[in-house]
Amino acid sequence: MAAGSSFGKNFIVTTFGESHGAGLGCIIDGCPAGLYLSVEDLLPYMERRRPGQSEFTTSRNEGDYPEILSGVFEDKTTGTPISILIRNKDQRSKDYGNIKEVYRPGHADLTFDKKFGFRDYRGGGRSSGRETAARVAAGAVAAKLLSCFGISVRAYTKSIGDISIEIYDENEKNDLYMPDHEAYEKAREYIRSLVEKGDSAGGVIECVISGVPAGLGDPVFDKLDALLAHAVMSIGAVKGFEVGDGFDASLSSGQRNNDVFIPDGKGGIKKETNHAGGILGGISDGSDIVIRCGVKPTASIAMLQKTVDKNGNEKELLITGRHDPVIVPRAVVVVEAMAAITIADALIGHTGDRIESIPGGIS
Repeated sequence: MAAGSSFGKNFIVTTFGESHGAGLGCIIDGCPAGLYLSVEDLLPYMERRRPGQSEFTTSRNEGDYPEILSGVFEDKTTGTPISILIRNKDQRSKDYGNIKEVYRPGHADLTFDKKFGFRDYRGGGRSSGRETAARVAAGAVAAKLLSCFGISVRAYTKSIGDISIEIYDENEKNDLYMPDHEAYEKAREYIRSLVEKGDSAGGVIECVISGVPAGLGDPVFDKLDALLAHAVMSIGAVKGFEVGDGFDASLSSGQRNNDVFIPDGKGGIKKETNHAGGILGGISDGSDIVIRCGVKPTASIAMLQKTVDKNGNEKELLITGRHDPVIVPRAVVVVEAMAAITIADALIGHTGDRIESIPGGIS
């Protein structure tokens, strides 16, 4: 029986470990040999997800330094499984002693108990957001592979609460990864107002994947947008997903929503608009792929809440410990990672779509 810890068919990523165990990590199977790869390629991605960076992240002090244990020799991938380990350094399991027998609202405590008959109450075990550190390490490898083909993946915070960016300013750098300074200032004050009450915020992350060739993805069950939805929706705090105009397309008309085809001036074809978000019939069309996801407010809040214990007795719970008042900023790179893994998986699989694409095939 599979335990749901692996993703992909060609570029296969398996994560392991728990928030308060000795460490966590990933195994990547299917990465081609000959890709230049070192820890330095992973560090910028790990740094973006790392806790303790600003007032809007948990104060847990983890360096999140990845160790490449296998699959790389003399700074090049060998074609064998790549294993990456991230050791936990700053666990405080005692912070979770008061929830051992009760269920936290908004968490997976109840469902893990119902499924497995027990749960790791120290931060949620496998359901902890810390599991995403392993995904980010794998996503960094996928992004390095994609860069060899001119494909880039860029994610950012589109909104916090009801505060949305009005422009995309690539020069704007801030701790919310929100590329609009005016929106950032408003969002910062909004989050601070919630923190004062012990509450938390949610938001929307947008991701743009550029340079993807037309033809990735398969009809029916393995549509590229379905795979991206699977990848992004597997991130713990994500509660909604859309491609292109998404739900706004339901408010449009066919004439407005259809992307008209025009010559690209280079002997090829392009679309005049991109309402479809770069995917038609589940297959990439050569345009930028644009996806969006809704991230819920952090479930661990410093407010008294009603709950029950394992026997169904009514209780009141005040969650202690170190928690992000908003998950969105650290989830940006996680969305990027899962998008990169999905595209890398589809790209490798695409080599078998036509016989002329297979080395030695008869054209």
